[in-house]
Amino acid sequence: MDCRRCASPLERPGDYCLVCKTHNADAVLVEIDDERAVVVAALDSEVVSERAVTTEPHDEDPEREVALRNLAGRAADEVRRKRPDEVYVRGEREAVGRLRRELAQPVTRVADEAPREEVFADETDALEVVDADPADKIGGSHSTLIGGREGRRAVRHVAGHGHVKKVIPGPIDASGRGSQDGFGAKVTRAGNDGNVRLLLRDGSSVQENRVVTTAGDRETGERVREELNAVLNEAGYA
Repeated sequence: MDCRRCASPLERPGDYCLVCKTHNADAVLVEIDDERAVVVAALDSEVVSERAVTTEPHDEDPEREVALRNLAGRAADEVRRKRPDEVYVRGEREAVGRLRRELAQPVTRVADEAPREEVFADETDALEVVDADPADKIGGSHSTLIGGREGRRAVRHVAGHGHVKKVIPGPIDASGRGSQDGFGAKVTRAGNDGNVRLLLRDGSSVQENRVVTTAGDRETGERVREELNAVLNEAGYA
């Protein structure tokens, strides 16, 4: 494939042209699981390239942690070659989360069943992404978080997610009987408005924090809840 503007040969179809600084793809969809990623690039809603990347497991990596990290990195490299205006993703939650961390630009998750042509035509139920500093998303009438540094860290993990608009700390209930060892964090079932609750527990103290998401209903809110719990589990709050 040649550049659509200057006709310079491109190493791969849809690559950004380094000669005349022209985009040859304006959107990319990454379909990823823990073994394979398919990177599809489109220009003006028409697919211009499709490339699959994989990684080989090793005996020293029985849990495929290194392989998955490498897969996300290779998929991100393919995205960066295109320099697209929009990046969409779908697939296995942990793999999607790793890909998000590899890319600096916002990533929009789309439904697994959405046809590619609808994704690139921006006619899917893709969720809005809020590109803001996590600290700017935290606020409300209550400012104290239980758990000290761990509590603040857990809230920042949640606030840093692209589909979270705001985290509003709630009152602390310290009337629990008995005591639980350690600190825990979990996101609870979505409401009809798509918002969820971040439950923090430290010993006998419990704090329920409201999380305002970009979801508009329970179904899409549940998608966000699953992703947020995956982020917390990866951070060690399982």
